[in-house]
Amino acid sequence: MSEDSSDSSARDVVAARSLPWLEALLRRALATQTAHALLLHGPGAVGQFELALALAQGWLCESTSVAITSRPCGVCASCRLVFARSHPDLLVLVPEALRESLGWSSREAEEGEEKSGKKKPSKDIRVEEVRSAVSFALTTSARGRGKVVVVHPAERMNAIAANAFLKTLEEPAGNARFLLCSAAPDALLATIRSRCQAVALSLPANDEAIEWLSAQGVASPEILLAACGGQPQDALERASFGIDAATWRALPANVMAGNAGALRGWPLPWVIDALQKLCHDVACAASGAEGRYFPAASLPRPPHLAPLLQWARALAGAARHAEHPWIVDLGIEALVEQAREALQTPRLVRPGTRGGSLNSER
Repeated sequence: MSEDSSDSSARDVVAARSLPWLEALLRRALATQTAHALLLHGPGAVGQFELALALAQGWLCESTSVAITSRPCGVCASCRLVFARSHPDLLVLVPEALRESLGWSSREAEEGEEKSGKKKPSKDIRVEEVRSAVSFALTTSARGRGKVVVVHPAERMNAIAANAFLKTLEEPAGNARFLLCSAAPDALLATIRSRCQAVALSLPANDEAIEWLSAQGVASPEILLAACGGQPQDALERASFGIDAATWRALPANVMAGNAGALRGWPLPWVIDALQKLCHDVACAASGAEGRYFPAASLPRPPHLAPLLQWARALAGAARHAEHPWIVDLGIEALVEQAREALQTPRLVRPGTRGGSLNSER
């Protein structure tokens, strides 16, 4: 295999989930990162998990014809085992609730979930799973290239699970290596962070993210990319769900009209997130600043700041309980009514204007 063809294969591997902005970071990490534990941190939807898998695959790659920075080759037996989710020296820890969306589920995990019956999939990485990972790291490598444990997202480990991980991170057995992904590294134990070499991910360039979203078939990708704070994976997820640019542009008007039906069917955390972004942009407009998430032309005329601040506090409280099993449609109706009231609060004119009376500008 020629060097050019191997480089092409490696690029294909990195693009396994079509995230081209990861390639340079992967090459740099393969060339420079020798620590036994890495913490990949940054925005939540720019490819932390994909980078972790590509790094793991690169470390386990068995190709002898390419340099380390050109791995993973994508064609050796080890790379094929990673593709098949069956590499004996790779363990991926993700919460049950994320396995399907990440495309990473083992037969054992599926059988365990079937045995649990109707039990709701856990959103946490449990201490039993961490202890299994520790035991996995202690065993001898099956293929001789070392062992790799990927933990995503690492902040989903509770305090007990995180503490069970500490000793292994501090003194790993043999040639085991660990990749922890986190969009909220401050939520990790300080002792976890101190045992890892940090690798920071940033938002991709706007043009690159827009080009990628266009290639995925997203219409007016710049609108959804802005809606998701520059995080292209989030933008693609919402587009796949059916939230397009027109829906996002129309959201402020629908909220102003009290039209909760426009948000019906959305996951409640997404509704709260969208309303928080609307509140942010309207508050920016009220302060003479530029918004971030919505086209300026779609925003309502900003009211006085006081009701916006009160609304922001209410939304922050709602966000803390967004995952609770509420009756979602009623929750959305209540949130939209709350938003409508905040946005329609009259903006008072200063005394001395229009004859000095306190009249609404509307």
